Amino acid sequence: MKFDARELIYDAKGLIPAIAQDVDSGEVLMMAWMNEESVRRTLETGRVTYWSRSRQSFWVKGESSGHVQELVDFRLDCDRDCLLVQVRQTGPACHTNRRSCFYTAVRDGEAVTLMEPMA
Repeated sequence: MKFDARELIYDAKGLIPAIAQDVDSGEVLMMAWMNEESVRRTLETGRVTYWSRSRQSFWVKGESSGHVQELVDFRLDCDRDCLLVQVRQTGPACHTNRRSCFYTAVRDGEAVTLMEPMA
């Protein structure tokens, strides 16, 4: 069955959440948004392309920072309303210069920083 990006379930703004996961370690790196065109661009180029809600423009991960996400596998959830992009990440994934955006945990009611920025 041929994949068609139009068949995904987008929200009212035409967006779908995309979770980036390191293909080798399984670590969840980040979550960002895609629209139909960024899904197509990601699949065509192998470079993960998101939709920036704040800039209202396409955002190719690593385009300015060099912290590229190379697409390895592109997955849909059972409802087709969330994506999992398995990637090979170059450098940090987070704009805070950390490997993952998920660097804070809540433990015993306290926010705990799990990782420092990469050198």
